[in-house]
Amino acid sequence: MSRSVRTRPEGSGQALSEAYDTALLDLDGVVYAGGSAIAHAVESLAAAREGGMRLAYVTNNALRTPDTVAGHLTELGIPTGAQDVITSAQAVARLISEQVPRGARVLVIGGEGLRVALRERGLEPVESADDDPVAVVQGYGGPDLPWGRFAEASYAVARGVPWFASNTDLTIPSGRGIAPGNGAAVEVVRIATGAEPQVAGKPLPPMHRETILRTGAERPLVVGDRLDTDIEGAFNGEVDSLLVLTGVTDGAQLLAAPPQHRPTYVDADLRGMLGGQPDVVDAGEGGFRCGGWTARAGAERLELDGEGEALDGLRALCAAAWSAAGDGTCGLDGGKALARLGL
Repeated sequence: MSRSVRTRPEGSGQALSEAYDTALLDLDGVVYAGGSAIAHAVESLAAAREGGMRLAYVTNNALRTPDTVAGHLTELGIPTGAQDVITSAQAVARLISEQVPRGARVLVIGGEGLRVALRERGLEPVESADDDPVAVVQGYGGPDLPWGRFAEASYAVARGVPWFASNTDLTIPSGRGIAPGNGAAVEVVRIATGAEPQVAGKPLPPMHRETILRTGAERPLVVGDRLDTDIEGAFNGEVDSLLVLTGVTDGAQLLAAPPQHRPTYVDADLRGMLGGQPDVVDAGEGGFRCGGWTARAGAERLELDGEGEALDGLRALCAAAWSAAGDGTCGLDGGKALARLGL
């Protein structure tokens, strides 16, 4: 079934925390950064939870167990149980369990999160290609994962053992900057073997399925900061999404977003869950108005007139850019308009 192409952010007369029953929240760049809570996150999540919204935390990082993630969130002032955390390790473990017998041996290239998830599915983690594994699973194992682990994976995959990956994010944020992620490690094995893994994590359907199965969400809202994982994952799952600007996505990337990267809603931070969202309306002559701003797609650049809240201007610019791009990517220069908004 074909889906219509989103050409503007949507409005909502109802608070998002009331319009949706479950928030599926990314962690890094949304709830915390560098291990510390992002401004307004703790209070916003508490208010959403007190209003009856279920909070679930969805991460592509397969290293930490749900218990560990829940403990970290609780220390930050966000009371969380392990059942509220869904990881790509859980998603890939389910994917493997559907293709191999219960009790089967699985070669693990990664951390404790993968081992716990495999045991939960009745599978036996092993450490060597010589342990007769029936599958290989690769997930982020931290900065100290020995190089020899990639060799073990390569030996098994080259023999024809099915290969799975928790996710293929090429980078991962750290306290010192951007570091190689599991996707970079997957490339090492891909180069050595020429094989292709089955991938479970965001933005692919196995991760969305795992999340829905574990939360029972009927009206989920994906909340994230990354267009290529969080927002595309919501697109693939055919559910609504809220992009917050506390992480990696900037205004220029948002304006250039292809259809699968266009969020339903845009807001500054998690306070956006607690209220409605303003409408973006046609202003005539190819323009779009939100709040006090009107945006249009000119011959070479995006044009912005008016005054008011910067986010309203950004929403109007999104409508102008996405409408001009259709099912492609907008190539118009939005730099001057974004600078006027301070974005």
